[in-house]
Order: sequence, then structure tokens, then C-alpha cells
Amino acid sequence: MTDERRSTHLLDVLTTEFGQLMALDPAAFRRKFRKMAASPFAFYRGSAAVFYADLTGHFADDRFLDERTSRVWIHGDLHAENFGTYMNGSGELVFNVNDFDEAYVGPFSWDLKRFAASVALIGYAKALSDDVISDLVGRFADAYLTELRAIAAGGDDAIGSITLANADGVLRTVLQQARLSTRVSMLDAQTTIDNFERRFAIGDGVYEIDDARRSAVVAAFDKYLETLPAQLAAHRPVATRIKDVVLRKGVGIGSAGLPSYNLLLEGHTQALENDVVIYMKQAQVPAVARHITDGHVRDYFQHQGHRTAESQRALQAHADPWVGFTELDGIGQLVAEVSPYAADLDWSDVNEPDELAGVVGDLGRAVARMHSVADDESSHDLVDFSTEESIVAAVDKDERGFVTHLVEFAHAYGVRARADHQIFVDLFRNGRMQGLD
Repeated sequence: MTDERRSTHLLDVLTTEFGQLMALDPAAFRRKFRKMAASPFAFYRGSAAVFYADLTGHFADDRFLDERTSRVWIHGDLHAENFGTYMNGSGELVFNVNDFDEAYVGPFSWDLKRFAASVALIGYAKALSDDVISDLVGRFADAYLTELRAIAAGGDDAIGSITLANADGVLRTVLQQARLSTRVSMLDAQTTIDNFERRFAIGDGVYEIDDARRSAVVAAFDKYLETLPAQLAAHRPVATRIKDVVLRKGVGIGSAGLPSYNLLLEGHTQALENDVVIYMKQAQVPAVARHITDGHVRDYFQHQGHRTAESQRALQAHADPWVGFTELDGIGQLVAEVSPYAADLDWSDVNEPDELAGVVGDLGRAVARMHSVADDESSHDLVDFSTEESIVAAVDKDERGFVTHLVEFAHAYGVRARADHQIFVDLFRNGRMQGLD
């Protein structure tokens, strides 16, 4: 494909994916696209729509997919930076996959390919050789399959988590950093004390709302409380009295143009240091869903907020007890806590091949656990078979071929993404991205 044809393709895909939101908030998308222009990896992060269009087009070959392995609950945007810490419902710090905005039900290998290509991009940016990148992707694939086999043999009781009790190296450091975080420091960064009461601080990207909008958000919050599973609601650590509500804009590279509200809740005591911040964010159609034709999957969800919340509950063994959903202005919303204990894996701190190999091996095991949680042994009935047994059966026909397939894809798509980044930068800087004026 010539650069000009590829330029037209990129414009078509990005306009289809973001066109409506770009029209509503062009400034937000100028910011988003400038972030995407910063590097090939930043472009890759923000262009999942392009990735899935390619997976069903030029890169569509995948002999390891069958009726079952094409219907696995997947993350949908499994690149190397979507991992970090959270506090689970049992009060334990866990390192795992995060950010489930793009989650859906689809081919298991799409998650693995998205991650593998991101490793190739990170490796290239760190000036690693192709052989080293191949070894890293192979290490990820081997760890993934080894963990899947262990879960298939031991059942869901064999599904573990990466915690302070078993983590080492880089991931243990991330967990320790999260442990040092405090609710007080997060609250001090986002709020102020006014007349002996805590309120949100108004500043860059944070806006006051009028009484009518506040009433609508509060009503949506009341509906959200009804969506929390009984067993999780019983373990919520705080009350639900709303102290303040603000509008936020410009949250994250993937959320451009989407309104989000932060709600400040009274803590479990009247002391100000245990207040809780939750967010209510408009959910969007995941990029992968445009390429999945299964009507049963599409009709399973009430709206995109329901899809996002149910996906996170399905894919996390011990989900955040605040994850739920609601509607605001007839549009689905995801609701969850702004956690003070969230710490992301910083790849700039991981540079040498041995250290990188240890990290990608741990992440391979984490992805296997994620894929294994949401199946016939879970409380979610959308996937009614053992995902780990189905994936292992498909891959065992040619395991070495599967790993080679993933490695070759990582290299090929890394080249494609680096070239696309340059094309995208030229399109953007020369004013060819329509709707951004």
C-alpha cells in the first residue's frame, strides 16, 4: 500500500472512530492528537481503531482461532502501558491489567497481538535488536501459555494475583510505591478546605456546574448505587453522602471529548482525611466492537457503561468494589473510584534485556489469569465454556508455530505502526485531519 493510500485509510478509520466527538470538542482532539504525535508508541496507544481495522484486513491471518477462541472476554486495548496497581475488594494491593474501557468479547489472540506489537515498539525505542525483541515476545507468549495450562489443570482455584506477597523486581517496586501513597495526599492535590469542609479545587480542566446539572448527576449516582453487586456493596468502606460535584475535561489520551464528573463523598467518619473521590465517565463504543458481528454479545449489554463495568468485573478476580454503571442524559456511564493507590508500570525505568524479560514474563502470566477469570466458572454467563482449556487446545496443535506467529506479527506491526506514526504526523501538521479547526 502506498503512503497516499495508507494516508487515506488512516483518515477514514480515525474519522469513523472519532468524528462525532471531534465535532463536539475539537480542542480536546487537538490535544489528543498532539500527544499521539509525540512518538510511535503514543500513536499506537491512541489508535486502537486502526489496529483492529488492520487485524481484520491486511493482518487478518490467524489459524489459531475457532468458534470458542474467538469468543473470549478480552481487554481490547492490551498494550504495555495498561498495567498497574489497584486495591481490590479485600483491601489487598494487586498489580494487574487496568483500564477496561475497550473490553469486549472477541478473539483471544487480538489481546496478545496488541501487547506483542507494543513490546516491539518499546524495544525499538530502547534501541534493542530484533533478536532481543523476539526473545521478549517469546517470553511473554511462553509465560502466558504456561500459566494457562496450570489454570486448566488446577481450575479457577489456581488463578493467583501479583501482590506484595509474591512480586519481585520491578513489579514489587511498583507495588511498594503504591503502598506509600495515601488518601490524604490525593485529597490534598484535588481539593481544598472551605469553612471546615472539603470541596474540590477549581482549576485546569476542573469546572463548577450549575444546580440543574448537579441534580442530574446526583440522580444518576443514586441509580448507580443500585448496580453494585450485593456482596460488593456490603464491603464498601464508606458512606455515600455527596459533598461536592465538578465537571472534568481532558482526562487521558483515550477519553478526549468525553465529559466526566468527579463526586466527593463523605468518608466512613466525619474526619476529613477519609473522604472518597469517584468518577462518572461517559462510556464509548470500543474500537474492537466495530469488527465483532456476534449479535448475542452486542445485545448482552444495556449500554456502553454497563459493558465497561461488567467487563471489568468479569476480567478482574477481585474487582474494585466501587465499579458500577448508570445513565446520564440517556447515555451510559462508567462509575468507579479515583484510587489513591493506583501506580502504573513506568517502562522508562526498565531498560536492560534481562530486566525486561522478567517483566514481560510476569505480564504474560497476568494476561493468562485475566483471560481465565471470565468463563463458565464465573458469575458471568456471556462466555459459557472454559477459556483456558479452549485456548490451550487450539494452541497445542502447533505451540511453536503460535509463538512464531506472535513474534512475526510483533515485528511486522511494529514496522507498520512506526510508518503510520510518520504519516499521521504529516496529516495532522498539514491540516488534513478534518474537524479540528
